[in-house]
Amino acid sequence: MYKMRQKLNLITFGVDDFEKSVNFYENGLGWKKSEKSMEGLALFPLGGITLALHPRQELADDATLRYDPTEFSGLTLSYNAKSEKEVDEVLTKVESLGAKIVKPAQKVYWGGYSGYFKDLDGYLIEVAFNPFWEFDEHDNLKL
Repeated sequence: MYKMRQKLNLITFGVDDFEKSVNFYENGLGWKKSEKSMEGLALFPLGGITLALHPRQELADDATLRYDPTEFSGLTLSYNAKSEKEVDEVLTKVESLGAKIVKPAQKVYWGGYSGYFKDLDGYLIEVAFNPFWEFDEHDNLKL
């Protein structure tokens, strides 16, 4: 019986303004773009997984689907911070870059501290500190 590996390698965001979105992540957040990036595809290695940016309509066409936005897609990405202070710093930074703060940082029901923002294309990203989780020497979660 075939068994798919329990591994995701790439998350692709379809973006409205490719150059503006690349600038948000590369120059705004200071993330390093991979040399494997090419015209219309920006790749940001994130330590075991890669974030790709690609023009939204081209991505919809590739999937043979029509783009149909909603307020909440049911998908969030999470940046796990190492302190409550870091959560606040990240949210302040992304807001200054044009991101929309959806939920300001606050103590949350599961015992941590988090907030949410939508990036320039409306992707929902949580910035969270979980005092019950640890990182390894490569900043990967030890779960």
